[in-house]
Parts: sequence; structure tokens; C-alpha cells
Amino acid sequence: MEPSQLRRAVDAGRATAVGLGLPVDEVVVVHDSDRVALRLLPCDLLARVTPQLDAGGAGFEVEIARRLTAVGAPVAELDPRVEPRIRVRDGFAISLWTYYPPTEPQIDPAAYADALARHHAALRRAEADLVADLKVPHFTERAEAALAVVTDRVRSPELPDAEREFLARTLRELSAEIAGAGAGEQVLHGEPHPGNLLATRRGPLFVDLGTCCRGPVEFDLAHAPEDVAAHSPDADQNLVRTCRALNWALFSAWRWRSDDRMPDRARLRTEGLDRVRALRRSGAG
Repeated sequence: MEPSQLRRAVDAGRATAVGLGLPVDEVVVVHDSDRVALRLLPCDLLARVTPQLDAGGAGFEVEIARRLTAVGAPVAELDPRVEPRIRVRDGFAISLWTYYPPTEPQIDPAAYADALARHHAALRRAEADLVADLKVPHFTERAEAALAVVTDRVRSPELPDAEREFLARTLRELSAEIAGAGAGEQVLHGEPHPGNLLATRRGPLFVDLGTCCRGPVEFDLAHAPEDVAAHSPDADQNLVRTCRALNWALFSAWRWRSDDRMPDRARLRTEGLDRVRALRRSGAG
């Protein structure tokens, strides 16, 4: 977030916790991007603060977390001291979570793959309710949303014509190829990259559950480090590579939005394009 918006987000997170009777003397910014994660002390909880425009997504994440906790998924849990719902304050949507002190700095590939497999198993146990009640979207809907940004010069005014054509073609071709691959589909995390997997005393726990979608498990594996897929022997490795190319195309498309709030977006959107090109040259898709 921009510094002025970050200050407001910190104040909103602090005030929300204090209003619920939780003591807050110190706020530590744990993560800062298009939304922020704040550790509040001494009550020691994690506040996720999202611009109110994205309140629907924050509410979706809270409900996903509540249901996945009930079926034993390896996910970060909501703070048990307060009612599990979104609070709105000063233009922000705030959710309150358990804070997990970090342990080892890196999760090895085998443990990463095991956590993702257990997460997928829990998602299958909850799938009927998630699809019926929460209308979990298909991954192709994410590709269609990105395509709408890429093909709209008003929404992506800085995207050069050549890159616009390349991204649009990539999003169309790869999403159709993955959907037509004949792989089994289920509810997924949606973005289980290393930044969304915490190393804790309870073991690896997934966060950022609002990206939940439906598709082949290879779509999730493509977000993990490459050596994680090697510990998933049932996965189609060619499909993983195609999904990885699509994921980078999605990432780049979001960074070209005129209203994108990701810090360092100018570098990231170019890096995303470079990754897509490299993967496509290597035969992905």
C-alpha cells in the first residue's frame, strides 16, 4: 500500500481490535502488498486489512477458512476470541486471525507436497458445501477476468500493443488447453505459492484462502516451487508446466491494471511477461 493508505490501514486494524476489547499497544506490519497483515500486541493476533472495495473477497476468505478448519485442513485459523466475520472501518475490511510465530525459514519440498496433498484432501471433504453455498469459481473464470483487463485499454492503459496481443493469446490458448486436458478437477487453494504457506510449530499452514477456485490439482502445483511437483507422482508434469505458464500470465495481467496496488508493480509485470515467454519457448502450452 502507499504510505498514507498503510497508516490508515494500521489505524483501522488497531481500532477494530480495541473496539472488541482486545489490548493493542504495538502494531507490527508483517506483510504489505495490495492488502496488509498486522500483528497486534499484546493480544497477539493477526489482522488482515483489505480495501473495502475488496470486502466481498475478504468475506469469502473468512467463510472458506471457517469451513476448512472444521474438516481439519492445514490452514491458518481465525482468532477464536471473536466472532468469525468481517468488520468494516474507515474504508477497510478487517478480519482477525490466529498469529503463528514462524519456525524454520524454509519448508522442504517433500513437506510442502504433503501439506498440499492434505489440503486437497480436506477441500474434497468440504467440496459439496463450498461449491453449493459459496459458488467457488472455476479457474477459467479467473483467466476470463484477466483477459477482460488485457483487452481493455482503459483498464490497462500502459500495456504495449505487442504485449497486449501476446498476453491475450496466451490467456485464451492456455486456459482452453488446460480445461480440455481431461484431468480430474476439484476445489483448489488457487495460489499456494511459498508466500502463502507458513512454517509453524503445528507444521505447514496455508493462508490467503480467498483465491479458492476449481480446476486440476496441477493448477495448484504450478504455484509451488518446481521441485515440489516431483514429490507428487500422480501429477501430469506437462500439465503442471502449462499451468505455470498460465499462472505467470495471470500474474502479469493483474500488474498491468491501472488500479493495481501491488508495490513494485512496474518490475513485477515485466518479470511476469518474461516468465511466460520463457515457459512457452520451453514448450509449455
